[in-house]
Amino acid sequence: APQLQLPEQWCLDGDDEKFCCKLCIDPNVFSSIVCWIKNHPIFYDNLNNPQLPVEIQLAIFLNSAGHYGNAVMTEDAAEWVGVCVGMVYNCFWCIMIATLQHHDNCIHFDPLEGNDQEEHEHVKQWVEDQMGIPEWQHGFLCIDGSPLNLFQKPGWHGEGFYDHKSHYSISSQVSTNLLHLLIGHSPRPGHHPAS
Repeated sequence: APQLQLPEQWCLDGDDEKFCCKLCIDPNVFSSIVCWIKNHPIFYDNLNNPQLPVEIQLAIFLNSAGHYGNAVMTEDAAEWVGVCVGMVYNCFWCIMIATLQHHDNCIHFDPLEGNDQEEHEHVKQWVEDQMGIPEWQHGFLCIDGSPLNLFQKPGWHGEGFYDHKSHYSISSQVSTNLLHLLIGHSPRPGHHPAS
């Protein structure tokens, strides 16, 4: 039976730990991302078949992107939500397009800007404090992810996507802590400083 209703129920019950475990993100950050991307034109079309709500599409994406091994299989994500495998791929497509639109607004590290230098050092120290391994602090923004299998060989540099398991795949690189950090310091959509 589909279990998509559980994250919403966990939020209503105040059980953020279960929400974070399943979607690998804090509920407040999840809501902020939905606010940022919900008005993107990719979520609106003139087709007779309506799309899933943005919240559900983001949940599907985060559930798969935040896990590894068998939990990242598209079939498992489809079963968890109660949709077909093709719908999972469509959700990935829409979420990636909508989030990449905000790339330049959220990710901006200018080594000459004081605020960015300070934030960079703060994050490096946080990594060292959390992991207890000083050498890892230099891996800023580098997180090894799980492979996402492609349905066919890419036409451009296709052999570069061939992995040791004889699949064509791309590696997911996700850091929900970074998303929390960026959204916490970025202006909300529609809220611009007065000129």
